[in-house]
Amino acid sequence: MSVLDWSQCPAVERVPGKVSGAWLFKGTRTPVAAIFENLEDGLSIEEVMEQFPVTREQIRAVLDFAARSLAEPAA
Repeated sequence: MSVLDWSQCPAVERVPGKVSGAWLFKGTRTPVAAIFENLEDGLSIEEVMEQFPVTREQIRAVLDFAARSLAEPAA
C-alpha cells in the first residue's frame, strides 16, 4: 500500500508537538486517521462531522486527495 504525502494536501497540517506530530485537519486537533477509521467503521460523513470539529469541505478535500494520490501510478 502506498504512503500518502499529506504535505501536498491543503486541508491538513503537521505541527511538531501537537497530537504527537500526527497529520491533523488544519486549525484542529483532529487527526486525519480518525476520519478514515470512523468512516471505515460505518459512520456517515454527517456523523463524523457531529463527532469531530471538521467540515464537509475538509473531509471531502482529504478523501479527494487520498483517492487522487492512490490512483497515481507508482514512481
